[in-house]
Amino acid sequence: MSRTTTAVDAPLPDSWEELVTTALLGTDRRTPAGSAPGPDAPSALLDAAAVATVRRRAGLRPAPAAERPRPAPEDPRPPLPSAAARRLTMLLADRPGAAGGGRRGAAPDLIELLPQWLAAANARGFAAPPAALPALLDAARGRTDLRPAALRFAGPRALWLARFNPDWRFALRSTPGGGTSVPRLHDTEGIRRFWQEGLFAERVALLTALRSRKPATARELLAESWATERAEDRLMFLDSLRTGLGPDDEPFLEQALADRSRNVRATAAELLSALPGSALAERMAVRAGSCVAVDHTRDTPTIAVEAPHECDAGMERDGVVARAPAGRGERSWWLGQLVEAAPLGSWSRRLGGRTPREIVALPVADDWQGELHAAWCRAAVRQRDAAWSRALLGEPSAPEAGGPGAVSLAERAKLLGTLGAAERAEWVAGFIETHGLSEAFQLLGVCAVPWAAPVGRAVVDALDIARDAGSYPWSFSGVMGLAERCLDPSEAGRLDALLAIPDEPENASPGAGGYWSEAFQRLVTTLHLRATILTELTPPTP
Repeated sequence: MSRTTTAVDAPLPDSWEELVTTALLGTDRRTPAGSAPGPDAPSALLDAAAVATVRRRAGLRPAPAAERPRPAPEDPRPPLPSAAARRLTMLLADRPGAAGGGRRGAAPDLIELLPQWLAAANARGFAAPPAALPALLDAARGRTDLRPAALRFAGPRALWLARFNPDWRFALRSTPGGGTSVPRLHDTEGIRRFWQEGLFAERVALLTALRSRKPATARELLAESWATERAEDRLMFLDSLRTGLGPDDEPFLEQALADRSRNVRATAAELLSALPGSALAERMAVRAGSCVAVDHTRDTPTIAVEAPHECDAGMERDGVVARAPAGRGERSWWLGQLVEAAPLGSWSRRLGGRTPREIVALPVADDWQGELHAAWCRAAVRQRDAAWSRALLGEPSAPEAGGPGAVSLAERAKLLGTLGAAERAEWVAGFIETHGLSEAFQLLGVCAVPWAAPVGRAVVDALDIARDAGSYPWSFSGVMGLAERCLDPSEAGRLDALLAIPDEPENASPGAGGYWSEAFQRLVTTLHLRATILTELTPPTP
């Protein structure tokens, strides 16, 4: 029987790698072995690859069947209500940019509601539907800010799934221990064995769990193996002592001041300075107090500053970094570190018994005010001192956007974080009423969600004023996005009057009225949707 001769009858290349190289270079530059250049060369290459594939597969020796994976662990939490499960599917199906970019219209941005949905579901203790786990892991893979809440909601089955898909391995890294259970806190022998044999992430998880319940046990474990740990591991372990930090930690932290790693020494010094009664804090108070005093020879009592002239070995041991960053003077750099680490309670004694507010109000000679007040800001945040934070923030209605001590919006935001939620909301609301929204975006980020009534009213009123003034609407898109996620859903009724397209002033941006109306419609729709979500996640009363 005769047959037609094809390129497959030609000798095959010696290796699969040669075929791949030929395909990458192209048959115009290189032809398969045994075939001539020309229009038939691509077909010859594909035929050769097909035969080589069959040969490779046929040449594989059969291997023993792999062990069947163990079933996924059970999740004992109650299942989601059916309406909430459907809502989750809708939120996970939304993707950023799905509408092709450009104008968003009045439709809510569903993916931005997912963090709040997860927080509400976790607060109610629901388990994730198994069918939603792949989409949930994909969403967490694309957004690191979602991972803690998403993995908590996904539960143990997500870790089981993550072992089968390399794209989801982040779940094993993000979850301390990768699913390995930390021994019970009363299991002393199990804790010690886990600490000695566990992986780094597992040991961090163990320290974190112990510090929240038995801080002394965590510190003793760390002290036993401290000398044999790597520098980068010592730094992470030391950072875990922030939880439950107390006076009993001082001896261990004092020893860490002599560590061979500069970063470890700096972290130990920072933790000690957060303990106002520590020996390091007292040493820093003496050093800082020798640099700052009240000059009574002037017409008005004035703070005089004499910055350090050197950074000695004792200062370096206590965490002062000797080398100043580029553009900073050495003396001001050293002064800032000393003042930042000194207990704030010591300044009243050293400055004539004055209160924090009276101290901050004093003039500072020789242009040292910015440096001194900035250091006090950092100290107030580190030591969580509300009285000093109030003094440095000043009144929100002050004519200048900055307080008497804060030098930036970022510092004011950090100072606000030391206050209670209600006081924080009142301060931010007063700031918005005086200075508007353009200066307040960072401050809104530290307010509790949903925003308290004073903040919500201030934001809505400021947006209304901006709309009536014919302001450029797109410059408020960031605040609008925050309002969609943070405004209390009960505020939706107050927005009804803003849904109509307003009459545009002569100096308004063309089409601004339509954009404002659309933005408020989206805001109202989103608030109603958030209210519905909370209802769906609330099981009916039996």
